[in-house]
Amino acid sequence: MEADATEDPDEMLMLAYAGGDAGAFERLYRRHKDALYRYFLRHVEAADAGELYQDVWQKLIQARGSYRSDAPFAAWLYRIAHNRLVDHWRRLRPQDELGDELAASAAQQPEIQVERADTAQRLLVALAQLPAEQREIIVLREERDLTLEQIAEIQGVGRETVKSRLRYALAKLRESFHD
Repeated sequence: MEADATEDPDEMLMLAYAGGDAGAFERLYRRHKDALYRYFLRHVEAADAGELYQDVWQKLIQARGSYRSDAPFAAWLYRIAHNRLVDHWRRLRPQDELGDELAASAAQQPEIQVERADTAQRLLVALAQLPAEQREIIVLREERDLTLEQIAEIQGVGRETVKSRLRYALAKLRESFHD
């Protein structure tokens, strides 16, 4: 018997989990698992995405006692994910090489429906060419529908910086589809 997302907001579920309700964690996990995994797939190879994904849930479990409900749960979860992704990138290589793996993996995707696959391919390549901060904003905004304020909190920058990065990222994506 799974409750509708509107019945129990994420923040209430997280507080319940922090108070010892394991069922609340299961419901949060079911709600966010697919989108969180896709978030990592947009940035790293599948093997690394799985490891980072598990790390974030482990960190959430460890930090459950320090959760504050004054910020949206999704923003808190993606802040943990963002920090884990940044740590991963720092450990691996310089910032400017990050998009190469995504572009390479995108180039290996089989074409199932020619036009859709071509568009998806071009979008993945265009996303991979964006600086990491801009790519993350696109993913958080378009896939998770987070506000500019929430993204600013996740990235640890001001709202205007996020707004500027989003504007540049969208301009670069549009430009790549007009070439």
